Amino acid sequence: MKPLPALMVAPNGARLTRANHPALPVTLPQIMDSARACFDAGATGLHLHLRDSRGGHMLDAGLYDEALAELALAVPEMSVQITTESVGLYDPAFQRRLALATRARLVSVALREILADGDEAAARRMHEAAQERDIALQYILYAPHEVDRLAALLGRDQLSRAQLLFVLGSHGGRDGSPAMLPPFVKGLDRLNIAPDWMVCAFGQPETDCLLAAHRAGGKLRVGFENNMTMRNGQRARDNAERVAEIRRLTAASVRSKAG
Repeated sequence: MKPLPALMVAPNGARLTRANHPALPVTLPQIMDSARACFDAGATGLHLHLRDSRGGHMLDAGLYDEALAELALAVPEMSVQITTESVGLYDPAFQRRLALATRARLVSVALREILADGDEAAARRMHEAAQERDIALQYILYAPHEVDRLAALLGRDQLSRAQLLFVLGSHGGRDGSPAMLPPFVKGLDRLNIAPDWMVCAFGQPETDCLLAAHRAGGKLRVGFENNMTMRNGQRARDNAERVAEIRRLTAASVRSKAG
């Protein structure tokens, strides 16, 4: 299956608008412009959220496929991952169906959302169908104990081949911290597995959280969905500036380690 990109940008998310930042992309043309700029700045993947005509969060297989086709023309070398995030608008059964219903090869699913109805058998069927169709599901985990919950759902062998996103902080205003990362990593160590994992983090500490993830061997997701602030506390000009800072700092970290 297609691996996670080393540096993914999440340019808009489901909740924010241009009232939060004038450079936040909402329409598909704006998302395409942001994707091009972020690719030029060093992002190799895009986490895609679509909006309706009023700017609200929207999940639609047909519109996803249209967007994927447009992005393939605009940034053909960039991997694109679609979201199944519910934002309280879609039920788990719909989310599980959507994960399999588009041309996307990368799809993110929040473990707590797809299990909100308690239907573990349906979640396992989704995972098995995704494997058969060469769709890489990235399981979003909001707390370290969810590593064990996912292991119980899929089994240790399947989890070792899964893609994960560790979320540091929350939408409710709780900033992430590098200290939140080790419990997630210890969960993997305890199971003696090394899946393809990534980190995103909320708030101004995003940069330091991503650097900690980079040092621990993880991949990185940056962007306005989680934070609009540079490491020095200044507001970022756009998503590409956030990508460029992370790219620059991780490259410096590699050079320092090599030296």
